[in-house]
Amino acid sequence: MIAFFSDYTVQIVLMGSIILGITAGSLGTFAVLRRQSLLGDAISHATLPGVCLAFMLVQTKNPLPLLIGAALAGWVGTLLIMLITDTTRIKRDSALGIVLSVFFGFGLVLLTIVQKMPTATKAGLDKFLFGNAATLLHSDVMMMLNFSVIIFAFVVMFWKEFKLIVFDADFARSLGINVRAFDILLTTLIVASIVIGLQTVGVVLMSAMLVAPAAAARQWTDRLGHMVLISALFGSISGVLGSVTSSVFLKLPTGPMIVIFLSIFVLISLAFAPNRGLVWDWLRFRKNRKLIQETSMLKNLMLFSEIHTDPFHPHDIAALTAIGRGAIDQTMNEIRQKGWARQFPDKKWALTPKGLEEAKRLTEEFEEQFDVDTSV
Repeated sequence: MIAFFSDYTVQIVLMGSIILGITAGSLGTFAVLRRQSLLGDAISHATLPGVCLAFMLVQTKNPLPLLIGAALAGWVGTLLIMLITDTTRIKRDSALGIVLSVFFGFGLVLLTIVQKMPTATKAGLDKFLFGNAATLLHSDVMMMLNFSVIIFAFVVMFWKEFKLIVFDADFARSLGINVRAFDILLTTLIVASIVIGLQTVGVVLMSAMLVAPAAAARQWTDRLGHMVLISALFGSISGVLGSVTSSVFLKLPTGPMIVIFLSIFVLISLAFAPNRGLVWDWLRFRKNRKLIQETSMLKNLMLFSEIHTDPFHPHDIAALTAIGRGAIDQTMNEIRQKGWARQFPDKKWALTPKGLEEAKRLTEEFEEQFDVDTSV
C-alpha cells in the first residue's frame, strides 16, 4: 500500500483530483443555492471551442494557453447567457440550453478540423472531452493549485457580498451593493473552477463536479459555511476514491470514477441525511402517524368513559372500531404497553388512571393550541 501511494503518477493524479474536488465542490455550492445548476453544464461545454481555438493559434498542447482559451470561451458564454436573459423574453434555462448546444456544437466542429490538421501535436486533444487525469504533470497540478488559491482568496474577501446576493439580492441592492458586478465576479470564479478541472474530468463531466458535491452537502446542513466545507469534503474524498480506483483497475478512467463516487455520496445523502433524508422522513412520518393513532384512541376511550359513572368502565372494541381509524388492534396493544389502557375479556378495553390523565392532558393541549372554547 505504501509503495502504491509512493508512485509518482498516483501522487500527481491524487493531488490534482483533491484540488479539483475542493475547488469545484466549494464554488458549486453557490451555483446550487442560486438554482443555477445548469450554469456549470453550459459553461463547461462552452469551454471546448476555446480550447480548440487556442490550440489552432499556438499549435501546442501546453495546458496554460489552452486553459486560458477555455476560460475566455466560458466567460463569453456566461456573458451571452446574461445578455440573452436581460435583453430578450427568453428565460434563463432556455438561454443556458442555447449557449450550451451552440458552443459545444461549434467546439466539436473545431475539434474535427484540428484532428485533420497535419501536425503531431494534435494527438490527445480530444481528451478534453472526457478528461485524462493520467496525463497530469507536476506543473499542471501547481497551476491548478495557484488558480485555486486565487479563487478562494476572492471567496474569502467577498464572502459577505456573495452570501447576500445568493440569498437576498434585493436586500443587497438596498444596501448599495453592486449586485451585477458581484454576480459577474462569482460567475467568473465558477468559470475558473471549471477550467482547472478540464484535464481531469473533461468538458462533459465537469458539471457533475460542481453540482453533485453541493447537492449532497445541502442535505446535511442549512448554513452556507458548513455547506461549503461539506461540499469540498465530498469533492475531495470522491477525487481520492476515484483516483485510487482508476489506478488499481487500469482500464477505468479517473474522471468517470470520480463522478460515480460523487453520485454515491448524493444517493447516501438523499437517503440518510438527518434532517432531509428520505429514510428519516419516513421514520418521522411513521412515528407521527403512530402518535396520532394513539392519541385518537385515548380520546375515544375518554369520550366513552364520560357516559358512565365509572371512568374505567370497559368498552367493546367494536365501538372503538366504529369511530376509530387505522390499525385499531395494534394501536390498542401499544397504548396497553404504555400503561394507558387495560384489556378485558370479550375484546373490551378501558382506560387506566394513567391513561385518563394522559387523555385529559392531550385534550387540554389541543384546546390551548387551537383556542377551543368548551364552556356552555
